[in-house]
Amino acid sequence: MGFTIGGNRDTRSGARRRGRAAEPTTVAAECTGLWGWDVVPGARAVRVPGSGAYACSCGAPGCPAPGAHPLPDAPVVPAGATLDEVAAAWTAAPDAAVLLPAGRAFDVLEVAEHAGRHALVRLERMGLPLGPVTATPSGRARFFVAPGAAAELPGLLYRMGWDDADLDLRCLGPGDHVTAPPSDLGGRGPVRWLRPPSLDTAGRPPHARLLLGTLAYTSHRAAVRRPRS
Repeated sequence: MGFTIGGNRDTRSGARRRGRAAEPTTVAAECTGLWGWDVVPGARAVRVPGSGAYACSCGAPGCPAPGAHPLPDAPVVPAGATLDEVAAAWTAAPDAAVLLPAGRAFDVLEVAEHAGRHALVRLERMGLPLGPVTATPSGRARFFVAPGAAAELPGLLYRMGWDDADLDLRCLGPGDHVTAPPSDLGGRGPVRWLRPPSLDTAGRPPHARLLLGTLAYTSHRAAVRRPRS
């Protein structure tokens, strides 16, 4: 069961119940203190007046990932940090997004959201262990799995017979970052939980091999049904 920073117990993550109004420092403190994840302040995307384009708060001209990467020289706040330590890291950029470094407490298997939702239903029916799952405003579902999945993915796909299939599936690992709900992703809108973390799953996400077959199947079905241009 999850509980909020203040200690009140609930069956769902405090981040889910707070919704979009959650302060970045509160979200970051929950990630470090409750779920055991490192966090880092992330850049924001700002719409350029008079155009549909976005500029990045990092200030780099032509930033290739506006609003979707850590701020320059931003400190990584380690798991277990206090609210005061988190607040100190966000002092210079109080509106910074909350980013989670992959490859430490977890890796991430990512598929299209509709394929991820179908997979989630199948996995729950099979009673397989599941970790947190997010949905991005760009239409992607991200399944948290045990670290090491990024390195193992090619071999796992080969052994399962999916290595040469048409899959819209990738893995995020060391060097990648994911946006923690309900932070904004690249100016497109907030990331949200499809399956929020709990005290049982946040620190012990399942091994990728337990989910990969189902994710590959639903991703392949979606690719087969996709209209060809």
